[in-house]
Amino acid sequence: MEVYAIRTLRNQPLRLALTIGGVALCVVLMFFLLSVYKGVADGSVEYIKQNKTDLWVLQRNATNILRGSSILSTFQGERIRQISGVKSVSPVLLLLSTIKKDDKVRTVFLTGFEPEEGIGGPPNLVAGHTVLRDDEIVLDKSFAAKFKFKVGDRVEIQNNSLKVVGISGGTNAFVIQYAFVTLRFAQRLIGFPGIVSCYLVKVKDRSTLAEIAEKIRKELPEVEVYYHEIFLENNINEMESGFLPLLYTVAAIGAVVLTVILSLLLSVNILERRKDFAVLKTLGSPKGFLWRLIIDQALLISFAASIVALIVFFPLVYVIEKISPEVSTKSSVEQIIVVVIVAVVMSLISSLISIQKLRHIYLLEAFK
Repeated sequence: MEVYAIRTLRNQPLRLALTIGGVALCVVLMFFLLSVYKGVADGSVEYIKQNKTDLWVLQRNATNILRGSSILSTFQGERIRQISGVKSVSPVLLLLSTIKKDDKVRTVFLTGFEPEEGIGGPPNLVAGHTVLRDDEIVLDKSFAAKFKFKVGDRVEIQNNSLKVVGISGGTNAFVIQYAFVTLRFAQRLIGFPGIVSCYLVKVKDRSTLAEIAEKIRKELPEVEVYYHEIFLENNINEMESGFLPLLYTVAAIGAVVLTVILSLLLSVNILERRKDFAVLKTLGSPKGFLWRLIIDQALLISFAASIVALIVFFPLVYVIEKISPEVSTKSSVEQIIVVVIVAVVMSLISSLISIQKLRHIYLLEAFK
């Protein structure tokens, strides 16, 4: 059966190559969307994952740091420190700011933290070291690559010259990238030295976590207190709510295009070989034989297209990331398996659509 299916497909090599190419592009699109999603998902919340603390304290009604704002005072931080059982309280100030180099201006998610606290800073340094002084800055790896910054360069933020002392990984949120400075510098930048965005609280004994969280809520009713795991989940949900609908839409379009391309090829093959199918029917070929022939053709094309897509995908991603470093992708075996399964399912749907053409082929057509 497979040999006959291959032979019928090879009768039109150019058409077959174009079809495999078209289906492969749809598969590449789905690979790319999943890998971009994984890259964005990790880059958006890696900062929170790596800065693992016991409690996150934010302004009331603030649930995340990706698309929410929170303003707290240093006075509130002092009151949290005085609560029995609290081990440390690390303030972080998050704000959008612009970095200037030569005549170009770029926006970053500026994160001010206290280096001596050992938390709140860059999650994964890939070059240099973390900031130690107010005139130093750590940039995201993708941001640095895109704008050709390197350790030792000097950048300008609101007429303040800062030295790039480190490059950080896992801080690319796709539409914006993190940059890290000292808390003092960030506060001076906005002109309010007593303002922070959130506090990262560690407790002396984790068995008292719920008790201390409740104490903070009672002491400061104007704040929200989150366990680390819940706060991480909040940010993942926020990231997905803004990104997943777009991803699903484009992926669905890719799957529909794949189905249409394959359905067209299979239908045209059936129509061109209409007399052959009529002869097979006249000779008493069972209906299942003809159906299997179409399904085998669809599966052969989808498997060939998946192999072509895998061969093309990784060099293509390499080129894209070289041209646009902010497009960060992460691929996995699970993603590949999911996309291949989707391609196979859509191929089966295409074959079922095309099989309808067989119903309109009659026995007498064999004698035309």
